[in-house]
Amino acid sequence: MFNGSGVRRFTLKLSPGLHTLSRVIATVGVFLLLMGCREDQTVAVTSLKITGVRSIKAGQLRSVLATTASSRLPWGQKHYFTRQQFEADLKRIVAFYKDRGFPDAKVTSFDVKLNDTQDGAAITINVDEGAPALVERIEYQGFEVLPPQHFTELKERLPLKERAPLDRALAQASRESTLDEFKDHGYPYVSVRLTEREGSDAHARVITFSATPGTQARYGAIEITGNTSVSDEVVRRQMTIRPGRLFRLSQVQESQRRLFALETFRFVNVEPQVEEGEQPALVPIRTVLTEGKHRKVNFGAGYGSEEKARVSMDWRHVNFFGSARMLQLQSQYSSLNRGARLNFRQPYFFGPRTSVLLTGQSWFTREPIYDLNTNGGRVTVEHTLARRGPFSQRRPDTSVSMTYIGEFQSSRVTEPLANLDPEAIRILIQAGVDPLNGKVRGLLSSVGFDFHHSTADSAIDAKYGYVLNGHLEQAGRLLGGDFEFTEGIVEGRYYVPIAGRAVLAVKARGGSIGQIGAASNLKVPFYRRYFLGGATSLRGWGRFEVSPIFDGIPVGGHTMFESSAELRAPVWGNLSAVLFADGGNVWNNGWDWTFNDMKYDVGPGLRYLTPIGPIRADLGFQLNRIDGLLVNGKPEKRHFRFHFSIGQAF
Repeated sequence: MFNGSGVRRFTLKLSPGLHTLSRVIATVGVFLLLMGCREDQTVAVTSLKITGVRSIKAGQLRSVLATTASSRLPWGQKHYFTRQQFEADLKRIVAFYKDRGFPDAKVTSFDVKLNDTQDGAAITINVDEGAPALVERIEYQGFEVLPPQHFTELKERLPLKERAPLDRALAQASRESTLDEFKDHGYPYVSVRLTEREGSDAHARVITFSATPGTQARYGAIEITGNTSVSDEVVRRQMTIRPGRLFRLSQVQESQRRLFALETFRFVNVEPQVEEGEQPALVPIRTVLTEGKHRKVNFGAGYGSEEKARVSMDWRHVNFFGSARMLQLQSQYSSLNRGARLNFRQPYFFGPRTSVLLTGQSWFTREPIYDLNTNGGRVTVEHTLARRGPFSQRRPDTSVSMTYIGEFQSSRVTEPLANLDPEAIRILIQAGVDPLNGKVRGLLSSVGFDFHHSTADSAIDAKYGYVLNGHLEQAGRLLGGDFEFTEGIVEGRYYVPIAGRAVLAVKARGGSIGQIGAASNLKVPFYRRYFLGGATSLRGWGRFEVSPIFDGIPVGGHTMFESSAELRAPVWGNLSAVLFADGGNVWNNGWDWTFNDMKYDVGPGLRYLTPIGPIRADLGFQLNRIDGLLVNGKPEKRHFRFHFSIGQAF
């Protein structure tokens, strides 16, 4: 049929009497031929709409279809209509729904509308989901060998839930989780059978997981092949499995991960070696390795609204003097940072989960308020706690570390002291600033303790989970040096998915630095004072603009708190939109939080996902101003700031 504008349009309603899919497809083919649709990549799909989708994600359904809409951009990819693909897609829709617990789902009709030039088609497919087949009850047989608490946690973790549609993919994922649970308790030969039967009505299903644990086993001999310059002993000590100990799948996987993390090997495979049908009490383990290049160099370049242009170089030797030791040289040049840093890492230090990192650096940092030159070194001992097994859907990454810092610091206040009022100069003198040249010099000798715990699914673009970080540092006293202070910082981040697409991200961070019990903070170096504002902080202000101010100049403080909340939602392809709100402030006195004078900002942002992380653009608007603030020597007039960088704000 033709409408008044000459656009050719065809709508087909499938009769309820057509019960077999073959008859439906045959009918579809006949009517498509009657349409006279040209094929051979001459009719582009301008749009594809599926109506009636309520219980599943429309994006998942679209992802299994061969018929897809062309890009709306002139240079974008074009997708063309073919009758064979479209007929197969109608079958895929029905099969997709059945696999997700909707056995009565069907395509009731579709609409294909050609444009005026007959080279583009807008397609609409109408779906009737029907009544779902619900999981009435889940039964477990043969699970008695598992510890009761672990069995309870397992049932809570399984993706297949009672009173939910019987999703076949979730059912298989649940079966795999039960297998992993048994294998992490010493049962590598376990088998789990998944069966279903009709429940109290035709749309109710009873699911049964029947387990046969098999022989409980321990690790046997460990065979290592493929290593050439790295000795077997180095490989063995990096692994967390030991002959004679109870078999645990999580330790096998962790050993593989730890060996790959050395960067010495480009291929690592650790797996049990057992003939089919055998169940020996000792499980031999075979480790297959392929060594990569030991010397690696990477060059990088980037741009950010704060850092401007940036170039960097990273050279490393991942088997320095053997034993998988790493020697690394890093250098960077930008408007904010420049210098060189030499790192040496010993991966095994009295145990496979403990490492030592030695760092020497000569580094220059330029901030809006001061310049800082750092020359010296650090020694860090880090211990990674055992990760929970594969039976956990959240695999926490937990580590603790202790660092000794011995660095000579030389900083200079960039704001001319002649421009400051006497009170501001007094504050700077209390911070150890030389009133003649604005410099601070001294040896920082301190020891710091850090704690990290994360269940987040990604370090650069998390979608779920949480992160906890803690830092405690003591300078001076018995350690000597020219500075004396105690610093404590706590940070928490939380990521939660919303409606399966958007992500709500929340961050809170607070800290203080000073001499506990002292009337002043004279021995806290000026460059260790707190400032907020910038691309990763209060985004309504620029870098280092939020702090106590004197004569319009931010001079930093000794106590700070900041928080942020972001709603991240996909828009199109790799592009996402963000709404954010930030709040926080910096106070002059140490260990003194007063939350009645917080600074707030809100704004929108965009994220474009790339292989190296999301490219980020944020526009922050101040909700309350900082009275008297000077920016570049002039009173602040803008109530907003624009930030451009790579990586999420947190």
